Amino acid sequence: MKYRTLAGTDLKLSTIGFGVWSVSTGWWGPVDKEAGEALLNRAFDLGVTFFDTADTYGEGYGEEIMNNALCSHRQEIVIGSKFGYDLDAPREGHKERPQKWDPEFVVEACNRSLKRLGTDYIDFYQAHNARLSAIERDDLFDTLDGLVKAGKVRTYGIAVGPDIGWVEEGEFTIQKRHVPAQIIYNVFEQEPGRRFIEVAAKEGVGVVSRVPHASGLLDGTYTRDKPIEFDPSDHRTYRKKQWLEKGLNKLDEIQFLFENSDGTVAQVALQFVLKPEIVASVLPTMTSIEQLEEFLGAADLAEVPDDENTRLADLYDDNFGQGPHDPIKSSLTESGYRD
Repeated sequence: MKYRTLAGTDLKLSTIGFGVWSVSTGWWGPVDKEAGEALLNRAFDLGVTFFDTADTYGEGYGEEIMNNALCSHRQEIVIGSKFGYDLDAPREGHKERPQKWDPEFVVEACNRSLKRLGTDYIDFYQAHNARLSAIERDDLFDTLDGLVKAGKVRTYGIAVGPDIGWVEEGEFTIQKRHVPAQIIYNVFEQEPGRRFIEVAAKEGVGVVSRVPHASGLLDGTYTRDKPIEFDPSDHRTYRKKQWLEKGLNKLDEIQFLFENSDGTVAQVALQFVLKPEIVASVLPTMTSIEQLEEFLGAADLAEVPDDENTRLADLYDDNFGQGPHDPIKSSLTESGYRD
């Protein structure tokens, strides 16, 4: 394992971190307490020191499992957690929860997270999918400064989202607030992450990145040799088929990446994300010991060569020959997307 300092802070992170969502949310199958704790411990044994969770993961379980599995290693690990969603508010299906950013709510959310984590401080406390109106609130940042002074938080930042986009939020976080951002960046989804990384490098502000494997397209889950059957009754089937077919076409276009590398598709995809030094850590989704060990092996690979990186940028700009790019989400337009 290799380690990088999150620029602008004193936090030293393993270049490959652990996204605790994979063992606490049920998005990748039933939550198995014993298996989840074993996976977290194996990650620590193999050199992972950065573990990223949130109060929303599993209604708090994503923090509790950290205490259950790694409490004896608290001084050796860096814990990232997130706040901003009102866990007490009713939720309709899978719709996004209501968010709250007032000082009293933020302090209480922090105290609850500390209790679930079984610790008296959080290393990297992130506003979870905060929109621009929240990031512009001075009272939010005054409150976070207060938590730092109280010793409850070491460093704070913004987890930009949900999903891809939110250019204004990312740029304001890095350029105006000068605090670290968690972003999405991968071979197939290079913007706006590429823009955030350029700004972060100029400003000396660190970033961490999630979704490095483009939801399974870059970790071997989907290939032309593995036919995927979708339930015809699923109303999302048509979209899934379109997404998968375009994704496999993109995968065909980047085979040159793997021809001269000793790494797997998943490992090379992680090295792509880590090529910019300002990216302190990448957070893949890891659900098994085998997957964990494969992904962590990426830390030992050589970085993606400059010429191949440039070729990937050019391919992305042309959307790998798959037609126009999907629009990028925005908080400032009536449509919700950048014009």
